[in-house]
Amino acid sequence: MRKMKILVAEDDATSLFMLQSLLMKWGYDVIAASDGNEALSILQGDDPPLLAILDWMLPGESGPEICRRLASRARLQEGSGGGDEMGKPYQYIIILTVKGEKENVVAGLKAGADDYITKPFDAHELQMRVMVGKRILDLQEQLRNAALYDALTGLLNRRAVIERLEEEFHRTSRSGKPLNVALLDIDHFKNINDTYGHASGDAVLVECARRIKESVRPYDVTGRYGGEEFLLIFSDLEECRADDVCERVRNAFQSAPFFPAEHDGERAEIEITVSIGICEYSEGVENVDALLAGADKALYRAKEKGRNRVSR
Repeated sequence: MRKMKILVAEDDATSLFMLQSLLMKWGYDVIAASDGNEALSILQGDDPPLLAILDWMLPGESGPEICRRLASRARLQEGSGGGDEMGKPYQYIIILTVKGEKENVVAGLKAGADDYITKPFDAHELQMRVMVGKRILDLQEQLRNAALYDALTGLLNRRAVIERLEEEFHRTSRSGKPLNVALLDIDHFKNINDTYGHASGDAVLVECARRIKESVRPYDVTGRYGGEEFLLIFSDLEECRADDVCERVRNAFQSAPFFPAEHDGERAEIEITVSIGICEYSEGVENVDALLAGADKALYRAKEKGRNRVSR
């Protein structure tokens, strides 16, 4: 299991060493910063620590000022619909203050800190407060996953995958880079539920999600659009190459049968095919709804032509 990263920002070398030693002893991955500007840069960077211990007084940005900047950034992202930071995890901040300066504690909490520790700190108290922070972050992650991912397949859910499509749509409208979206539908899925039961139908959906993920590029976006439909987003991929990826996805279904359940006392082998409709962004496509409508029409054409095919 990946160790939890904790940022420690402290300009006093002795306190910094003590904090690092204790946290590493307790199994955390510690990142040290000796001034506020460096700490803020780390917290706003890629794959940042989700828990930070910040001294009140730091060279550059102070602990409370860092809290205010992080809180202000989060509000801006919420107001803009998330932008490129969709689903950004919560960051838990503990402020270090000098014992007896209660006004600093109040000011730090008002600035956006989640907890505080007074200096000189007690090792047991530090461990307990860090454990509380980790527990809250774990709960936040569970809530975040529930909001973003489909509980059955593990892919992005409908709301989350459409949000990603909106992000890619706006990025493409600015940059002019290619954007293709595809709607995938499992052919005759109702027959599977009727013949083998809904538990087997669920098993088929889980296996479908796995085959889709294994067939696309690691940075392509996939989500469950609804029922037996899946949405695939291909950014920066030319039309012909998007067709090739979708053909690879389609072949992944017909290349091997599914074995989701027993039927009449025997292991059931189910042949499954999919139909896929693709639409590419162009200047005439005004919004995400139009892009999805184009993919839906292409999917309908694939079904009209006999299913088990990719169409535009």
